[in-house]
Amino acid sequence: MSRIGRNALAIGLATGAYGVSFGVLSVESGLSLLQTVAMSLLVFTGATQFSVVATIAAGGGLPTALGNGLLLAARNTAYGFAMAPFLRGSLVRRLVGSQIVIDESTAMARSQDDARSARRALLLTGASVYVFWNAGTLLGALAGDAIGDPAAFGLDAMFPAAFLALLAPQLRQPGAPRAAVAGALIAALLVPFTPAGVPILAAALGVLAARP
Repeated sequence: MSRIGRNALAIGLATGAYGVSFGVLSVESGLSLLQTVAMSLLVFTGATQFSVVATIAAGGGLPTALGNGLLLAARNTAYGFAMAPFLRGSLVRRLVGSQIVIDESTAMARSQDDARSARRALLLTGASVYVFWNAGTLLGALAGDAIGDPAAFGLDAMFPAAFLALLAPQLRQPGAPRAAVAGALIAALLVPFTPAGVPILAAALGVLAARP
């Protein structure tokens, strides 16, 4: 298996642990097995899904849950612009491919040195995460509390560690360290005062610090 394939598989496995947590939380929040599985199959963006079910579990209404979720999902618009050159073929193929343009696949693609490798990384990582995220969701929804919280085994640390490893090479780009620090500060300052999703979107303004 190639280096890209191994990395894609590792990221998929790590993300699958989050899928288990989501399945457990979603069912405990009152969603049915079918609703839980359908959300992972069709929405397929972990942060948004967690936000929706957490809002429902806290007693929030569906409009509030969807509003918070859409704010978090809005970042995928920027990913779409960045990854568009790697989604080729007919309209149907590009629409299907756009389903796997997520945090992990975008980071993997951006960490490659050439366009061919970037496209392969995008597709393999997106497919791997999709399979394991949905498998984890189903497992969590079916087994519930019987399997426990993956965080108790330290599995929740796998994804952040892998994601940071993918982002690290990007810091060698001119202006990238300034942009990263500025984005982090913006998000940290806004977290106590704004709805979920707003700090993530506002952090994109950190790119202005990268300008010479």
